[in-house]
Amino acid sequence: MTKSAAFHPSNSSAITDDTFADFIRAPVTGELRDIPGIGPKSVEKLGEGEEPVGNTYQLIGKYLSLKANDVETKEHCDRFYAWLAQKGINSHRAAVVLAIAQKCEVMFPGTFDETVYQEEGDEEEEG
Repeated sequence: MTKSAAFHPSNSSAITDDTFADFIRAPVTGELRDIPGIGPKSVEKLGEGEEPVGNTYQLIGKYLSLKANDVETKEHCDRFYAWLAQKGINSHRAAVVLAIAQKCEVMFPGTFDETVYQEEGDEEEEG
């Protein structure tokens, strides 16, 4: 996967930390628009095609379906990021990945380790 096609949490900076925190704390309602980064056009695109997604539960399910025992955080998020791109989600795609990943980490500890991205930044600074 090319570097431009890879997910990184820093690419979600258009959405505030407070918005992410509110989403993480709130119960899952099923409403896709509750997810940071998803607007009306994204809802429309998610509902199209071979794998239509009509609610938050289905989107979380898709994210979790891409996680296998041997799939680590970066590959898992990259898979979801690529799937969203295939659905035509381009605007705020990284924010959607981060929001779903963080929400799932709260519900299912061990599904997302954001520290792997922090370590990556530390290595770049040292080099």
